[in-house]
Amino acid sequence: MTVFFSKSCELGLQAVLFLSAKENRIYRAEEVSKELKVPKEFVSKVMQMLTNSEIVGSKKGKSGGFYLAKSPDQIKLIDIIEAIDGLDVFKSCVLGFPGCSSETPCPVHNHWGKLREEALQMFSQETLENLKEKTASKIASL
Repeated sequence: MTVFFSKSCELGLQAVLFLSAKENRIYRAEEVSKELKVPKEFVSKVMQMLTNSEIVGSKKGKSGGFYLAKSPDQIKLIDIIEAIDGLDVFKSCVLGFPGCSSETPCPVHNHWGKLREEALQMFSQETLENLKEKTASKIASL
């Protein structure tokens, strides 16, 4: 379990990294599901969200499936996060307190603020291209 993202967002990140790390072709939801060891229906739902955001493309029919809609060097991790969870995670209180701010901070506000900014910066800079090799290794180990 992560502190940051929903399960859908986690799967979206993994699925798009999978598509970028594999050869440039169309993958059926069943193939992605099998490789990532998650239910096919969940993959289909998340991939549809990413298709709506034009990160992933889809082809219908017998030879249909999903593919990257853009070059891996044009897709940043933040694009995937924004498409599925939005960017509120980088603005809200990590402990869930309403009204958490510099004026009325939660117990970890100052620490979380620094980490949140670092995370936002990292996700905004990392492209799928930069992560291809590490992703391929990770998927091979699943």
